[in-house]
Amino acid sequence: MPRLALGIETSCDETAAAVIADGKVILSNVIASQIELHQKFGGVVPEIASRKHIEVVYPVIDQALKEANVRLQDIEVIAVTCGPGLVGGLLVGIAAAKALAYALKKPIVGVNHIEGHIYANFLAHPTLVPPFICLTVSGGHTDLLYIPKFGHYEILGRTRDDAAGEAFDKIGRVLGLPYPGGPQIDRLARQGNRSAVIFPRALTGNDTYDFSFSGLKTAALNRINQAHQAEEEIHLPDFAASFQWAIIDALTQKLLLAAKDKAVKQIIISGGVAANQGLRDHLTKQAELLGLTLLYPPPVLCTDNAAMIGSAGYFRYISGKRNDWTLNAKPGMQLGDDLLV
Repeated sequence: MPRLALGIETSCDETAAAVIADGKVILSNVIASQIELHQKFGGVVPEIASRKHIEVVYPVIDQALKEANVRLQDIEVIAVTCGPGLVGGLLVGIAAAKALAYALKKPIVGVNHIEGHIYANFLAHPTLVPPFICLTVSGGHTDLLYIPKFGHYEILGRTRDDAAGEAFDKIGRVLGLPYPGGPQIDRLARQGNRSAVIFPRALTGNDTYDFSFSGLKTAALNRINQAHQAEEEIHLPDFAASFQWAIIDALTQKLLLAAKDKAVKQIIISGGVAANQGLRDHLTKQAELLGLTLLYPPPVLCTDNAAMIGSAGYFRYISGKRNDWTLNAKPGMQLGDDLLV
């Protein structure tokens, strides 16, 4: 009989639940998105997100169990995101997980959201084994990691200010694009000239793996404001392509530098920005030129989902890790922070 994990994810604006068999097989993966709810605000409103999580968390769990054709009693372990993320949303998921674990007398395991994104690649590519370099890039995180073996993470670099996904969404909002802005910029960029606007790159040397996108974001905002003041029309495809290329170029340079320095032949990307088609296409070409294997999850496993949480939690569980009832939200959690009390 397969060993089943129930994953719960409520760290931002998706309420998600999934049932995972033996840590690698997705039996169900239900996601209730709040995109339409937050679009009129141009971004996620934490209080609104938390209230919506409260409304739908149990119906989403019920739907995940129904689609997996299993009962709550069949679940062996409950895995839940405890950070990083919005504190209100995290607390809703943790409270739901604790209630179920208490009622069913099942163990509970807290999962780092960033680690969950990494495990999305193990779900998509079951034969994947370390060592490899992983770039996890989303609205809240831009982390470059060396993973020599399962469960071990060497943090090579991080953004020193804004995450790449946050820069995408902020500029998308200023351009008047629907939320979230990242996919809209990616769509427009396919029709534009990436050399039309020259944007700056920060930390371009080989002496650091860190990223910085605040200067790029400021430069883009200044160009938009200058165009508005001069009553000039911005050619959105060219602007989007140029802005996106500045981000893709920075991400690619650091990822390939890390692969060279660590002498690995596998590179993976994860997180919401890993669904960006421009990034995928460019990295695919570069990986082929350098003889590297590039892997990434399908789009549904790039954005926030509970399947990745169930997988990561299952493997924490079988390695002997558990949490007790003091498990709490850790909105500022970093990869490598101890989840145990």
